[in-house]
Amino acid sequence: MKGLYFLCSQLFVACLFGGIKADSDDGVYIVYMGTAAASSRNSHNMLLNSLVQRNAVLHNYQNSFLGFAAHLTKKEADEIAREAGVVSVFPDPILQLHTTRSWDFLKYHAGVEIDSRYGAKYNISSANAASDTIIGVMDTGIWPESESFTDEGFGPIPSKWKGTCMKSDDFTPENCNRKLIGARYYQAGGGLSSPRDSKGHGTHVASTAAGNTIHNASYYGLAMGSAKGGFPGSRIASYRVCGRRGCRGSNILAAFDDAIEDGVDVLSLSLGSSAGYGPNFQRDPIAIGSFHATEKGITVVCSAGNDGPRRRSVVNVAPWILTVAASSIDRDFQADIILGDKTIIKGGGINFGELQKSPVYPLLYGTSAKRNSSIYDEDDARNCIPRSLDREKVKGNILLCESKMGLYSAKQKLARVKRLGAIGMVFVSDNARAVASSYGSFPMATVNLNDGKKIISYVKKERNPMATILPTVSVTEYKPAPVVAYFSARGPSFATKDILKPDVAAPGVSILASWMDNDSVVKLAGKSPPHFYIISGTSMACPHVSGLAAMVKSQNPNWSPSAIRSAIMTTATQTNNMKSPITTNFGSIATPYDFGAGEVTSTPLQPGLIYETETIHYLQFLCNIGYSITTIKRIASTVPPDFTCPTNPNESSISNLNYPSIAISKFDGKERRVSRTVTNVEDGEASYTVSVEAPNGLEVEVTPNKLEFTESEKKLSYEVMFRSDGKLGRDNFGAIIWSSDRYRVRSPFVVSTK
Repeated sequence: MKGLYFLCSQLFVACLFGGIKADSDDGVYIVYMGTAAASSRNSHNMLLNSLVQRNAVLHNYQNSFLGFAAHLTKKEADEIAREAGVVSVFPDPILQLHTTRSWDFLKYHAGVEIDSRYGAKYNISSANAASDTIIGVMDTGIWPESESFTDEGFGPIPSKWKGTCMKSDDFTPENCNRKLIGARYYQAGGGLSSPRDSKGHGTHVASTAAGNTIHNASYYGLAMGSAKGGFPGSRIASYRVCGRRGCRGSNILAAFDDAIEDGVDVLSLSLGSSAGYGPNFQRDPIAIGSFHATEKGITVVCSAGNDGPRRRSVVNVAPWILTVAASSIDRDFQADIILGDKTIIKGGGINFGELQKSPVYPLLYGTSAKRNSSIYDEDDARNCIPRSLDREKVKGNILLCESKMGLYSAKQKLARVKRLGAIGMVFVSDNARAVASSYGSFPMATVNLNDGKKIISYVKKERNPMATILPTVSVTEYKPAPVVAYFSARGPSFATKDILKPDVAAPGVSILASWMDNDSVVKLAGKSPPHFYIISGTSMACPHVSGLAAMVKSQNPNWSPSAIRSAIMTTATQTNNMKSPITTNFGSIATPYDFGAGEVTSTPLQPGLIYETETIHYLQFLCNIGYSITTIKRIASTVPPDFTCPTNPNESSISNLNYPSIAISKFDGKERRVSRTVTNVEDGEASYTVSVEAPNGLEVEVTPNKLEFTESEKKLSYEVMFRSDGKLGRDNFGAIIWSSDRYRVRSPFVVSTK
């Protein structure tokens, strides 16, 4: 503990105010001017021309929305913000990345049984068939040589495609093909010089969303199986917006402007701001770009963020975005620890160590390796704080380290332990055990707190404790699964608690997917670079849903983004592979704040009914969070002539947005009513009856309790009344379920007293 105090006293400012800077510090501002209406172009061009003369402009947004990014002084930015036609001016933010078997798990793990009589429309085999659906991926670029992106079996590039394959020193138009049909990068202000992926993240994401089926895929033999994307039949367009420093908002807006014009059907963004950044949607590049994309019929899927399990940590919360949390799959990476008394502890993590199978190596607890220094105490040594350990004591031992002081990561501690000459390391951490990281050839294993206590007890009672660490093996059909990952960002939304976020969860823990072929960091010594790698994050969950959205779009080409979102949400499951409720990493039953409507299910999706959220509903949402009608008319391209905002807009009206979930905040027990409209997407007549899952103390009544659809009447509305006479807790969860003889349509709700 002394070591922590010493470090903070030396780095006082960093300890108090440290963190990722939200905005760039190079004087770049984004000027957003709303929809690309002819009446706004004169103002746009006048402002632009005044800056072009001194080479200040980095990006010009002119396709689906108007604006630009430029080097400006604070005074210039303030002056431009007052100009007619300008919606907002804000510093260019630096956003961050939210960093095989997963699809098989989704395919065979479903919450409800599918009746084969009605499966013809939702053909499972069609998921692999080539289509003209295009997924745009905004990320770190792409590795075009990956087998996941070959174009065998694909027909001509769709005629709707208007994009390009940009040239650079290490990338040519010939790197694109009938599968990878586009690749862009954004050099201005971002230092990006090629569409080619230099981090691996973009390649991993793209192959998870739409990669071809690759047999015998693995990371040096681990997780062996068939790797494939959510919709292998989809085409891919890559937009490189991220570099070494992160993902510039100005690049992201430029990519949105291009992608909308290029003709993509789905946009996948595994990136975003830090928790709580906002909530002003007109200063959020992803919220801005996705609004205009949604207006044009493009489904935008975003990661929820990795700042969980903190409450209100979810990001990308605009209601026109499909927001994805992360969960585990039924695969575990196990690295056994064998103690001298023959006890076997099933550790985790990925290591390719070569220690003997017998426990012949001395096992040393961190406290016994403490350095002789007044700066560090036993707590520092127990937690293996760098510089708290003595080299001579550590050398030649397997070191046992705890993680109760979170200033340093497992990999930072590992790096120090290796330099001190340890031959192995056991790291005690629930979080590290739950999410497998790769430690290369070094024998390292992670254990949870309960197993850690067993090892500590053994070390303390034995005079000469011994152990060994075995190399990792992958175990499938692991239970329980899925489990909501500890890092997955949680609701409620920081922007408005009357929209439930995240929307759904998908696999995001230890996901195997394609990787760039020249990565020396993940390569094992003496071996060729791997073609696949294993990483975790809501970054990995997002493309699972992007692929699913593309598949739904290919089967229902006329469906809107909200219809696709509704189908994915209302068919989600809340049950794990033990037929029990899905839990969090901490063992508690997952709530909609953890995983939204639940875990997505793979093909076939049979929604029966959908919730259509139209552009006018989003305009009403903007009214209710305080936007003026003048600003709304600048932002949207489809504002009805007679559209007006309510005289006294209020946030409670947001609950009436026609969304597939319901959220009510500041509930005082008095009667509150919300309405929803559903559309029957199947042929013929249909009859649905309602049932309600409600917590104790909350009265929930649905009117009518039956919906009768006919050939001519496809849309019907219902109203939900919430009331309570008793004392409720802060958050109260339940669901509205409409059932027919064919389908089950479930919408979660949360009623909050705060």
